[in-house]
Amino acid sequence: MNDSLALRFLYRTSCGRVFLKFLVRPWVSRAAGSFLAGRFSKPLIRPFVLKNRISMDDVLVPAGGFASFNDFFIRKRKIVFSTECHDRLISPCDGRLSRVPLRGETFLEVKRSTYTLTDLLDDAELAKSFEGGEALVFRLMPVDYHRYAYPADAAIVASKRIDGVLHCVRPIALGAYPVFIQNYREYQVLETEKFGRMVQMEVGALFVGRITNHPRTDGNGKVAAGEEKGYFEFGGSTIILLREKNAPPLSESIRTGTEDGAELYVRIGEPLA
Repeated sequence: MNDSLALRFLYRTSCGRVFLKFLVRPWVSRAAGSFLAGRFSKPLIRPFVLKNRISMDDVLVPAGGFASFNDFFIRKRKIVFSTECHDRLISPCDGRLSRVPLRGETFLEVKRSTYTLTDLLDDAELAKSFEGGEALVFRLMPVDYHRYAYPADAAIVASKRIDGVLHCVRPIALGAYPVFIQNYREYQVLETEKFGRMVQMEVGALFVGRITNHPRTDGNGKVAAGEEKGYFEFGGSTIILLREKNAPPLSESIRTGTEDGAELYVRIGEPLA
């Protein structure tokens, strides 16, 4: 998909970058989110559905309809997925999946800039444990389903929130700014029996004013594959899964579909390994 004229203006022109410094401030996204959560945003729903050809057949529509555009954006499906997944690693969301090898401490290299795992996690000791592994990067677009789940049966052993700005997460932005280490993000460290230790991270993006992770109330820190973890409010956004060096391999179809930096569209609940 070609980047829009607006994004090319913001990320590739001097004038646009001046405006961008203002636009990525979190309070700007919060202000946009406040409007989209209000009743005056309801007229935006139908044009958005028609333009993006979103099927409403599997959407749970409240009895009185959606109260705002944001209510529609965080819509629930009647059936999220129906696969038995407790012995599998599954996709935590709908999105465009790419694989990034973790060569040493390097997380990502874009246009001669190197972003490290320590930068990403804000934790040098944790970063070291994932050296030589891989990152699964799921890029969500505004048209996607924006609720996400846990990828495997696991125990939550740590959680962290890192404040930051809110850049766009499209490739055009990744080439201009160190997006993943500047943007607001949250993550949990997950311990699994079959797939080793993982990190599941949610990264905010331009006009995503909020990452909402459901509070854990059971007290035991145990989660199940496919259990809803939370949702993003309006905008594109990203989920990153970090896997250890000796983690079980991904399925052949996933490996083939993401070779040489390619993106593969996956659905929430789809088996990865």
